[in-house]
Amino acid sequence: MTNKETARRTAGGVPVTDELVEDLAAEAETGYDVAHLHRRGGRRPLGSAPGEVVPVRLDPELRAALSARAQAEHTNASDVIRQALRAWLDVA
Repeated sequence: MTNKETARRTAGGVPVTDELVEDLAAEAETGYDVAHLHRRGGRRPLGSAPGEVVPVRLDPELRAALSARAQAEHTNASDVIRQALRAWLDVA
């Protein structure tokens, strides 16, 4: 199989043909019933509402320590920061 053939497949591996494109376009033109659409995942909520991104600048030494801690705990930097803030602010 060539790269060109691989690029013409859906995420499920179905070959993308002209017929498939026409069928999908026709379906889109007739419209979708929003009540029957399913949520397809996404990020899990972190609490009672969606999380908010808060930018913060770290000096290189602090960033290195953060990365080392996250790696040691087999987690990511965001989780380490959230744990530290909860402990420091006495928030559950």
